[in-house]
Amino acid sequence: MDFDWHLRAACGYAELGMTRESRAELNAIDAAFQNRPEVLQLRLHHLMREKKWSRALLVSRKLCRVAPACSAGFLHAGFCLHELGKTAEAKKLLLKGPAALLKEPIYYYNMGCYDALLGNVRDAQMHLQTSFQMDASFRELAKRDPDLKSVQALL
Repeated sequence: MDFDWHLRAACGYAELGMTRESRAELNAIDAAFQNRPEVLQLRLHHLMREKKWSRALLVSRKLCRVAPACSAGFLHAGFCLHELGKTAEAKKLLLKGPAALLKEPIYYYNMGCYDALLGNVRDAQMHLQTSFQMDASFRELAKRDPDLKSVQALL
């Protein structure tokens, strides 16, 4: 069996919520392909769903190294750092990320959350407004986000 077959099967199992089977398919992929971005992203998906933040951070940092122009690794690494209580480090990481991040509404939303938690209310508001302009659904999410309590009145 080849890489594409195992990866498609792993994705299919993941979509069905069959994590054990998905991981088995990922593990069946030849070692030479284990650091491919699509493999790392699916492994990261499983770890983040299970809230295994330290392990997810390791995988997301590896994703940043193998696909430095891709925004996913940086967004996920930042979120893992935030969940581990390292919000200032999360913000710093995102600021050093690739230009592709600037096209992502979730980048601005996360930066808004991090700034709100760090006491940078004006910057938080600016980032959140940008995310809302890019994708209006983030406004509803922001209304329920506990990370944004300090700026709720400004939303």
